[in-house]
Amino acid sequence: MSSTPETSRPLPMDAATFAPPKDIAGVKSKALIVGAIGLALSAIGYFVNAPVFFRAYLIAWVFCLSIALGSLALEMVHHLSRGAWGVMARRIWEAAARTLWLLGLLSLPLMLGMKELYEWARPEAAHDPILVEKSGYLDPFFFWIRLGAYFAIWIFLAWRLDRLSVSQDRKADPDLFRRMQRIAAPGIIIYCLVSTFAAVDWLMSIEPHWFSTIYGVYFFGGHALSAMAFLILVTRWLANRPPMSQLFNPNHFHDYGKLMFAFTMLWAYFSFSQFLIIWSGNLPEETSWYDHRIHHGWGPLAIFVALCHFFVPFALLLSRGLKRRPKTLAWVATWMLVMRFFDMFWQVEPTFHPDGLYFHWLFPAALVGVFGLWLWAFLGQLQKRPLVPIHEPYLSEAIAHE
Repeated sequence: MSSTPETSRPLPMDAATFAPPKDIAGVKSKALIVGAIGLALSAIGYFVNAPVFFRAYLIAWVFCLSIALGSLALEMVHHLSRGAWGVMARRIWEAAARTLWLLGLLSLPLMLGMKELYEWARPEAAHDPILVEKSGYLDPFFFWIRLGAYFAIWIFLAWRLDRLSVSQDRKADPDLFRRMQRIAAPGIIIYCLVSTFAAVDWLMSIEPHWFSTIYGVYFFGGHALSAMAFLILVTRWLANRPPMSQLFNPNHFHDYGKLMFAFTMLWAYFSFSQFLIIWSGNLPEETSWYDHRIHHGWGPLAIFVALCHFFVPFALLLSRGLKRRPKTLAWVATWMLVMRFFDMFWQVEPTFHPDGLYFHWLFPAALVGVFGLWLWAFLGQLQKRPLVPIHEPYLSEAIAHE
């Protein structure tokens, strides 16, 4: 790829010029087929080993949700910063955020597995004094009320920003981006608060006797990293096809690589901060979570996550040249998404197998099924709009990014 767009002629700023590539329909169909196969295998696994099925499904669902939520968060950060760096990525983030309704529906199978996943949802929790004290919050009915509220808030934020973005395509109103900022400013705060509660409900309460005051930040810090890695893969694919082949240049990928590098360090900071605080406190009610995940056979996976989720990408992304090579950067982004899955697996599975490392074919099957279905929905949303925001004040600056 050259360092400048393929054409020096100015492109007409209309929806037809920036229409999505036609072969996106073929990729969409393949994603649906692969997703259907994965879901079919997962359904078979449900009858073979229901407890493992629900854990695998939870991990796959949270993995896909992290990409959609991270995209919503990055979209709001872009509106607040108003930098040209986010203009070329905005339609990808908007399309991912518009899939939140599907992810809300995909949470419903977890209703069948409440007792398999959460100790506090079982009848014997009534005999545990600590769980009795927490029963006002850790209640199955209240759990689903909160889940519905979380998705209602996230979907509302995505919908309001999306409506303004559509209006911006129709008319060049200079006040529209200010209205987006007025939504994004409180929206990013609300997003962080809601995501913190969601992290407590879906993941931290798997071990209801354990608690961490930084776990919510650790949770949504991973959202940005997942969304950034996914963005790089999508932009790499689009950059090989018109019209985006005329627009993307190494400077865009350099920016995205720097952001993924920054979010990699941010995730590591949150992760190590939690470990350091708990290690220095050395309280049994806090150290139990790490005891399950570092000892009794889980140590190699913990080391693998630490090395390959942080140290390896950190070393690679230090290179300016790598960040400017879309193909190589895409491989690093793929590796990062794989590590995001292993990080979530490491957070969940040791609770249920504290005596040793355990892996089941249902974990990749559920991931392929849920991600394939989500990718089908994402590509369908990406097809609906021009690939860049028409009448965006910073569009010309973003295209001529030097």
